[in-house]
Amino acid sequence: MDDIYIILVASLFSISCGLLGSFLILRRMAMVGDAISHAVLPGIVIAFLISGSRDSFEMIIGAALLGLITSFLIEFFHKKANLQTDAAIGVTFTWLFALGIILISVFAGQVDLDQECVLYGEIAYVPLDLWITDAGLNMGPKALYVSAFILAAVIIFLSFGYRYLHITTFDSAFAASIGISIGLWHYLLMGMVSMTTVAAFDSVGAILVVALFVVPAATSYLLTRKLKSMLLMTVLLSFLNSFLGYYLASTINGSISGAIASTSGVFFLLAFLFSPIDGIWIKAIKRNFDKSKNTSKTKFNKIFKE
Repeated sequence: MDDIYIILVASLFSISCGLLGSFLILRRMAMVGDAISHAVLPGIVIAFLISGSRDSFEMIIGAALLGLITSFLIEFFHKKANLQTDAAIGVTFTWLFALGIILISVFAGQVDLDQECVLYGEIAYVPLDLWITDAGLNMGPKALYVSAFILAAVIIFLSFGYRYLHITTFDSAFAASIGISIGLWHYLLMGMVSMTTVAAFDSVGAILVVALFVVPAATSYLLTRKLKSMLLMTVLLSFLNSFLGYYLASTINGSISGAIASTSGVFFLLAFLFSPIDGIWIKAIKRNFDKSKNTSKTKFNKIFKE
């Protein structure tokens, strides 16, 4: 049963990250997800200091607020200071992440947060953190309910906002001309990214969650150019990565989170080589075929003229 719990939690978090990551990829904001995944650490610590609780709700609120602040600062530095986007991202997330580490070290006696747990996570411990009711009823792992709640929130958000996200992603000028607030949907997306990130901390950690946001969506992007197909393909890849990654980790007795990320990388490499749209191997075959075809045509024309 523990195996099922781990695969379910990994799949639910991976699907949530992948769906949001698809829009980050299309908006050329993949590294913003990386920035938010690190920059929300002060929000987690501050939320704990204020509430005195490690409950996921307080953590998610704190992380969401810091995620929005991170997005605002990146845009502010990019537009007001004329910094390149990558420079604005680098400046913002490094000092916010460092601030989080300082807060943990200064309030180490009050903050029951482990830096290594936040950074690396360990999904193998999911079956041990159980939700026990006041009546003593075992409801199963807490992470299962948190991941299911996050996925439901992501699906609801995308269901209601799909049209607006679609048009602001592909044609922001037209969206602005018909009265759609580009900034509003940008920050709503960043808020969802923030909440999903912090919810996945205990399972996969701040570093490995980046792979869940970026790699399945990037793989799907290599395989299709239709948004709905990309989202569906991302869901499938997210599940396969979690399922195969878990059994890879079990086989080699290694890190489950690391194995899931590695499996994601393998699928990306296969798409990079063999995608019918942008696959390097397929392009090489097509070039050789076209070259051979042109050579044969030239020879035929030469013989015909003679």
